[in-house]
Amino acid sequence: MQVSKVKIVEVGPRDGLQNEKEFVPTEVKVELINRLTDAGFPNIEAASFVSPKWVPQMADGAEVMEQITRKQGVIYSVLTPNLKGFEGAVAAKADEVVIFGAASEAFSQKNINCSIAESIARFEPVAEAALAQGIRLRASISTAFGCPYQGEVPIDAVLDVVKRMKALGVQEFDIADTIGVGTAGQVYEVMSRVTEIVDPKQVAGHFHDTYGQALANILSAMRAGIQIFHSSVAGLGGCPYAKGATGNVATEDVLYMLHGMGIETGINLDKVIEAGDFISRHLNRANASRVGRAILTKRANAACS
Repeated sequence: MQVSKVKIVEVGPRDGLQNEKEFVPTEVKVELINRLTDAGFPNIEAASFVSPKWVPQMADGAEVMEQITRKQGVIYSVLTPNLKGFEGAVAAKADEVVIFGAASEAFSQKNINCSIAESIARFEPVAEAALAQGIRLRASISTAFGCPYQGEVPIDAVLDVVKRMKALGVQEFDIADTIGVGTAGQVYEVMSRVTEIVDPKQVAGHFHDTYGQALANILSAMRAGIQIFHSSVAGLGGCPYAKGATGNVATEDVLYMLHGMGIETGINLDKVIEAGDFISRHLNRANASRVGRAILTKRANAACS
């Protein structure tokens, strides 16, 4: 399928920063989100309303949502594991709430200490409340291409979770390679099967780059008709329940590839590079985006010549 336009969901402020050991100040998170808004993203994962005991990095979700400068038409999403989290999301005026479930039973048990079926049942009141209040409902399906505990994840297991989420009224489905082990052929097969039961326009690819396959996997998913992808500025991220998993695919790398193919995103790559440099400097670490590093180096060399 020929794709001419792709929607990029920027997940750096939430999925990217949640694994940081040192607390990232609220004002830094706000500045990052504001920079990403200015860059033109149509959808930004801004915060998470989960227990600070489990994800202390996201304890300031309400403050972040209150302080960001919102732009009309931009969807600011938050992760909500239960009704308490949903109530926090409503109070924070979130545009979209995100629920989550694993395609791997082993991962579900390790992650949230319950079965897949039990985890989805817990989301029923959240989904019902979101739909009743007209708030967008998105579902993230983790370990869809492999699990750190059980290894291979059958496609039928992925499809089963998609069907369960669809029954809840979910409007967008994130098919996630949580540990970055997926390969192009596998991605094409999984996405092709998923789009037999869900409209391709409602399906997103969420790829981590642990094995360096994320860009190839995005291209493969596009072949299957997928037009929504998640990425993280400067390649931020990981997974607190999947040791060894690296960050999400870097937004800068994805944009460079898509723009080079003539595919429209509506996002300003230069501004994203600046945002990636900003957060990398704050975290005092190397920028994980190859495109970001290359262009920043080129700029520095030009300034010195």
